[in-house]
Amino acid sequence: MKRVQQYGVEVTLDPDTAHPKLILSDDGKQVHHGGVGKKLPDNPKRFTQYLDVLTRQSFSSGRFYFEVQVKDKTLWALGVARESVSRKDAITSHTPENGYWFLHFKGDKLSFNDSPSVRLPVRAELQKVGVFVDYDAGLVSFYDVEARAHIYSATGCTFSEPLYPILCPCSHDGGKNSTPLIISPVNQTD
Repeated sequence: MKRVQQYGVEVTLDPDTAHPKLILSDDGKQVHHGGVGKKLPDNPKRFTQYLDVLTRQSFSSGRFYFEVQVKDKTLWALGVARESVSRKDAITSHTPENGYWFLHFKGDKLSFNDSPSVRLPVRAELQKVGVFVDYDAGLVSFYDVEARAHIYSATGCTFSEPLYPILCPCSHDGGKNSTPLIISPVNQTD
C-alpha cells in the first residue's frame, strides 16, 4: 500500500460534469444521488445518461493514486475514465472498450466492468477503495485501503488521452443508498 500511496493526488469533483440528479458538497469531495433532477445549463461536459461525475483534475502521464470512502453504501462504481467518454448517449456498458475502468459494487457483488465482467471476492465491510494508475505502464489497480489488500488490476491498458477519476454513487434506492461517496485524503500507512 505504501508503494502506491506515495503517488497520492489531491482531486476534487467537477460540478460541470455531474449528472443533474447528483449533489456535490461545496468542497467537491462528496457526491450523492439527490433523487430530483436540477435545471442546469446544457454543458457538453455534463453526464446526462448516467449518474457519473468526473474530477476537475486529469492525468496524461506518470502515476497517480486516490482514495474513496464507500462505507455504508449498497451500490456504487468508481475508477477512471478517458476524456472522450460519451456523456450524453447511452452505452452498453462502462468497460475499458468504452473508456471506463470501473470497479462496481451492488449489494454483495463486487466486479470489475469488462467484457465479460470479472467477479471479485467481496471482503467484509469494504470501507475505502484506493485507485492506482500507472499511465505509461497501462495499469489500473484497486485496493481495499483498510485491509491493505489488493482487489484487482487491469493490465495492458492503452491510454492515449487524459484520464479522469470518476465516481458514480448510483441511485439512492429509496434512501437505502443515500450515503455519499467521499474522496478521502491519502494518509500513508506504515
